[in-house]
Amino acid sequence: MGRGRDDTTWNFSVSLWDITFITLGISFISRETVVPVLVSQLTDSKLVIGLVPAMWSLGLYLPQLLTANLAESMPYKKPFVMVIGFFLERLPYLLIGLAVLFFAVERPVVALIAVLTGIGLAASGAGLGTPPWLDMIAKVIPVRRRGIWLGLGHGLGQLMGVVGAYFVGRILVSRAFPGNYALLFFIGFAFVVVSWVGLALTREPVSEVTRKAAPLFRYLGRVSMVLRRDINYRRYLISKSLVNLGGMSAGFFAVFGTEMFSLDGRGVGLLTAVLVGTQAILNPLCGLLADRVGHKTVLAGAAFFVVLAPLSALVVGRGVASAPATDSEFLAYALGTVPIGLVVTFVFLGTFLAADHTSSLPIILEFSAPEDRPTYIGLTNTLLAPVLIGAPILGGWLAGAAGYTAMFSIALTISTIALFLMVFWVDEPRRTTPQGLTARGFQPYSDSDGAGNDGAQ
Repeated sequence: MGRGRDDTTWNFSVSLWDITFITLGISFISRETVVPVLVSQLTDSKLVIGLVPAMWSLGLYLPQLLTANLAESMPYKKPFVMVIGFFLERLPYLLIGLAVLFFAVERPVVALIAVLTGIGLAASGAGLGTPPWLDMIAKVIPVRRRGIWLGLGHGLGQLMGVVGAYFVGRILVSRAFPGNYALLFFIGFAFVVVSWVGLALTREPVSEVTRKAAPLFRYLGRVSMVLRRDINYRRYLISKSLVNLGGMSAGFFAVFGTEMFSLDGRGVGLLTAVLVGTQAILNPLCGLLADRVGHKTVLAGAAFFVVLAPLSALVVGRGVASAPATDSEFLAYALGTVPIGLVVTFVFLGTFLAADHTSSLPIILEFSAPEDRPTYIGLTNTLLAPVLIGAPILGGWLAGAAGYTAMFSIALTISTIALFLMVFWVDEPRRTTPQGLTARGFQPYSDSDGAGNDGAQ
């Protein structure tokens, strides 16, 4: 079933609504600023702070192969995505807010466990829903509009998030702990629920190609074939893994700033505004660039800025901490206390995140034939998971054992290697024609294949 022009415009608009408001909601509870600082008030352990991005990556990436096989058999993906998207991806933010409100002061360990568990559950919901959701997006948004859709959606959400970041700082300063952080989670939950309405309004056509979900052992054989025969895809996975490993420092810049320069909520609010504002400006530009020249080029740019972020933090770290400004006005205080070098670090981090968020999902769709999309989506994110989980934990361990300078230096070295691999080793997949697994010799599973083997599921 083809897409009508009216349906394409409608789906672009409601999908833009979805991505815009979920981006806005997440900006109130930023995993790069707000959540690490919250966790640092519940524990002194740098290793536990590193668990925040690790728990997110664990939940987001590891479960995807579980639903990728199932997604290939779904003629319609939206019903599954809607249920998972509400109850598992969005609802935990409300529950985190309640746990912080009631337990952070008297039972901080309980609140800490609730925060980490809630982040893991929300990420698991996103992970389980990603293969069918992204396959649905591939059906409803044409290939040369996916970059601008994702870039514009993230950009609009983050543009509104710049204003939200001002209120983040005001809320953190004007309200007592833990009510300030709880309120941020309640606001974030409200906006991600608004985004769910856009998902519900999507007009999804039936999938033109579906195949019966294969038994696990046979499905793993399909996965193995992808890794053996798709050389450029394999090179991409290696390069992207190193980019992610080099990004181990991303979750520590805000905590580094609060410790070295005695920043309070206003300083965190300013850094959040810089981070979100940079992404708001650059996401649409990255989307336009990706539609024009390809997502690999954009991801090479992301690798460049993941080099610059720890480099600038190392330069900032050589400075001398200044006494906090005493001006009570939010902006005057923030600008008078936050070093310009730390602001630059967050500009670089925001640029990396803008490029990475714009292209890391759409590029997967260009490696594969339509019938193999869920497998490639699930395989990519599952194989990237160990590094995404381990990188922030390694960063936390290094920061605690050897200091921020050592951790930033190691991140810089790894990122530089990743940059050269992404630029010179990986080819732009859009310039090739994807060959389906069936064409490569893999026979799809049918009912007759499973006759007499009901136990091999």
